Amino acid sequence: MSQATELLAREFVCARCGNKGGQTQELAMSGTGLSRLLEIQPYRYTFVSCPSCGYTEVFNLDILEGRDDLGTFLEALFMD
Repeated sequence: MSQATELLAREFVCARCGNKGGQTQELAMSGTGLSRLLEIQPYRYTFVSCPSCGYTEVFNLDILEGRDDLGTFLEALFMD
């Protein structure tokens, strides 16, 4: 789990019920064209859900972590 995801889980405040803290889950997706053909998943998101009411927000990890496209591509290419 990334540092951004851990921080979101701790600092999340539900917009619906005001509950503090959340449950997180990361998701990686491929795009269209070449990344889909090669099964490269350069798009990474974190979903933060309120454990009280189920309200969920989605955050783009590339923006939160300040990653560039080249770094994301190399990570996807060489990861296990």
